[in-house]
Amino acid sequence: MMPSGKPTDQMNRRGLLLSVAASGLVAACGGGGGGSSGGGGGGSSSSSSSSSSSASSSSSSSSSSLPDPATAPSLKTQFASHFKIGFAVDPWLTSQSPTHDLLLKHASTITAESVMKANPIGVSAGVYDFTQADALIAFAQANGINVRGHALVWHQTSPSWFFDGDRSDMTAYKALVRSRLETYVTDVVTHFKGKVYCWDVVNEVTSDDASATYRNSDWYQIFGSDFIDYAFRAARAADPSVKLFINEYSTEDAAKRGRLMTIVQGMLDRGVPVDGVGHQMHINTGYPSAAQVEAALSDVEAKGLINHVTEMDVSIYNDSGSCYSGTGCLPALTPGTAAFNTAMTTQAQKYRELFNVFTAHTSVQAVTMWGVADNHTWLDNYPVARKNYPLLFDAAGGPKAAFWAIVDPGFTP
Repeated sequence: MMPSGKPTDQMNRRGLLLSVAASGLVAACGGGGGGSSGGGGGGSSSSSSSSSSSASSSSSSSSSSLPDPATAPSLKTQFASHFKIGFAVDPWLTSQSPTHDLLLKHASTITAESVMKANPIGVSAGVYDFTQADALIAFAQANGINVRGHALVWHQTSPSWFFDGDRSDMTAYKALVRSRLETYVTDVVTHFKGKVYCWDVVNEVTSDDASATYRNSDWYQIFGSDFIDYAFRAARAADPSVKLFINEYSTEDAAKRGRLMTIVQGMLDRGVPVDGVGHQMHINTGYPSAAQVEAALSDVEAKGLINHVTEMDVSIYNDSGSCYSGTGCLPALTPGTAAFNTAMTTQAQKYRELFNVFTAHTSVQAVTMWGVADNHTWLDNYPVARKNYPLLFDAAGGPKAAFWAIVDPGFTP
């Protein structure tokens, strides 16, 4: 999330992403593509504690006057004429309550939080572990749900074996690393050919620093921007019909988006097969404005590309930038209090205003939430350990004010 609209705050969030939620498998915000959930989207995700899961449907939705949950429409049906509705999830959650039933009712697309990234898939050069990713695909296919592939190349989850080798001869070294990258992309995209409808090919390659255009990742240090071209061209060769995306956070920030659009225009000029831009949309109740999101979508449309919202969540905490350095974070809100109820109302208003923007743009073909319900969100542990409530459904799976705000124009949050 980016408090006060400052890109540096978002940069700090993404830089700390994996250390926050590392627990065996790397989850994304980033993902976020990120993550993983930088970013991530994308964006690391973590299960909330048992205590945080105890919030009742009524209390975490903040209002006893919400409509009867039994009358809640299916989101995938509600928005079918506009775009796919999706959720980030990993396979071990798909059988759990309330995730399972919510996905079956509402999801037209899902994104793997962690299990389709190079870590854990890429065990070593030419050696792959598709076990968990295949399990998620199997769940999706069994229930008629589309899958977004996320993410082929992300600096946070690129295993070290990609970069192993003797750098005394940089020409030979670069050829070796390029071969590993192209082989990995080819093999993974081929494995999932016909099972995913799009890929986030590269995730978070834009610099947060105004003095540079590209993130100074290991990939960039070795190849400059060429690694982006290698990845996209290998993906297109492996699956000519899959849609290929560049995924990024803070696209609503005009300065960072300008750098991203410079990258995208360069790709188009070189004939790189990019189909669209993913907007992670890790935001809060105070930022960004509808106008800022409108501008982000319009800039992509001007390039003739598709827009996807890839990792959306709306934090109820409008922390100052210092929180992302460990100080000045707002205290946790308690369900049932006036402050919490106000936050739920403000969150609902934010979801409504942005969904109104999304539905007004035919270029928006998918909107994905980074999580399913408030019982499982990476924001419980970022930027501090503090229960958050950023999604459309409460911890028990009940539709929140935010849900009703996007499906019923007559609902007053």
